[in-house]
Formats: sequence, C-alpha cells, structure tokens
Amino acid sequence: MTIGRREAARLLLAGAFAGLSAPRALARCEGIAPGQKPQNTFPQDVGQTLDDIVARGFIEIAVYEDYRPYSWEDGGKPMGIDVEIGRIIAESLGVEARFRFVEAGENLDADLLNYIWKGATVGGHVSNLMMRVPYNSDYTCRVEQVVFTGQYASETIAIAYRLADYPEGGPKPAYFRYDTVAVENDSISDFYLTSLVGPAKDNIHRYGSTAEAMEALAAGEVMAAMGPLAVLEAGLTPDLAVHRPPLPNFSLGTWTVGIALHMSHRDLGYAADDAISAALGDGRIPAIYAALGLGYIAPER
Repeated sequence: MTIGRREAARLLLAGAFAGLSAPRALARCEGIAPGQKPQNTFPQDVGQTLDDIVARGFIEIAVYEDYRPYSWEDGGKPMGIDVEIGRIIAESLGVEARFRFVEAGENLDADLLNYIWKGATVGGHVSNLMMRVPYNSDYTCRVEQVVFTGQYASETIAIAYRLADYPEGGPKPAYFRYDTVAVENDSISDFYLTSLVGPAKDNIHRYGSTAEAMEALAAGEVMAAMGPLAVLEAGLTPDLAVHRPPLPNFSLGTWTVGIALHMSHRDLGYAADDAISAALGDGRIPAIYAALGLGYIAPER
C-alpha cells in the first residue's frame, strides 16, 4: 500500500498511528524505538539558528507545491492557507517569509528527511520550517530528529456530492457499494473505501489528487468525492455540496496539523509556536480560512 502524495494523513497508513484509538497505559514514548539521529552533520544539513535568521532578515518555509487551498503559486506569487500562516510567523520574528515549494515523497518520513533534518542526497538542504505536518504523540517519539510544534488547524475526511444525485441529503460511505465516488489514488480515502465496499471496487474512480477528483465530480463523471474537507470545499460549485457523515470503523478520519523544524533549533520552534498561538487567540488563522470560503476546525493543542 502506497500513501497519497500530499494528503496529510499519509503517515496514518505508514503505521505511525497504529493503535491510536486504544487508551495507552504506558508513559509517553515508553516502548517506542526512536529513529536514527544525524551524526557528524554539516552546517547546511542543520539550518540556521534563530539569531542567524533574524540577522539575515528572512526565514525559509517549506510548503507543498500545487496543493490548493493550502499552498500554490499564482503568477509566481505564493498563495494559500499555509503561506499566510507562514507570513504570520515571519512577521512575528521581524523577518521576510520566503517559501520553498516542495514535492511530497512517498511518506512523511521522507519529506522530513529531505526538507527538515538532513536534506536530499543530491543538491539538498534543510528549510527552517515546514508547514502542514500532521501531529501525533507516538510519531514524535519515533522521529527524534524533528521538533513538532505550532499546531494551527485540524483536518477531517468528508464527502462532496452532486445535489441532483442526492436531493435528500449527502451519501454515506456504504452508498458507494452502488454509487460512483472519486478519490485521490492510494490516499487514506481510497484505502478506507476499498476496504469498506469490498468487491464493488469499480465504483471507486481514482485520480492523481483530491483536487482532480473534485474536478471529475464537477464535470459529472461521478456522483461524489471523498477527501480532506478543505480540499473538497475549495472545489465546490453551485450544484455541489459537502458533508461529514459518520465513517464506520474509521478512527483516523480527523487529524491535527502544525509545523516541523530541525531538532537543533527549539528556540525557533518556541517563537513560531508563540506566533501561532497568538494568531489563534485573536482570530487571524480562522480568518484566513474564512477569506477563502472554507470552514475552520480548531486544533488540539
């Protein structure tokens, strides 16, 4: 099973959230083997200190490329939710925000290695921060090379649908034993529906991204689409709607996202988390979602 390229919940299927729904009697990090730590790392593989960032006047923030409504470029101008939150962090530090648009790897481990704690083998370097990183306590114990902080939103799986096909209300997952639904190929939604509907897999139409699945829905190729709520909302047209029905046997349908940075720069993490906390408190982050016509779900912090 591969994981959806840019869906934040990729790491759920990578095993990092295994057993999340069961109560834990163990102390935090007990029984969890950490991953490798960088040894003899070069300065370019560690990044800049908070003082260095302030002195040079800018901070580099990694965001996923072509990922509406979170991060994309319009005529070379960075746009999106994560870009605006990155600007809030930079403003709080008194520096310019510079955005590095990066391609998602096969899983979150690869993204963090390439962009946060080591850098790609050929021509790579680490960025000061990375946006839209899903947070889970067990995962943070395993990936000790990275500091996870600044939780700024929650995301959840939802279903968009054609109003004409469901005049009495949105479909439930069981409907897709008979009705057509679009998903991002190899995403958490694809995995869930495939395991749920069983042999009726021809009803599941797979696309390269959730945004493409929404385009197929808008074009009338399918009756519904399933994926992260904000991505579905961003692709709505007047003849479409979105809802959040119960998802039977799916304990991982909602997750929290925040920022990640190299373990050597915890002071930067504290400063970025303070900036996000302030923007949550005064409503600036919910306002970013509202400006794009999107619903906002507060994070667990």
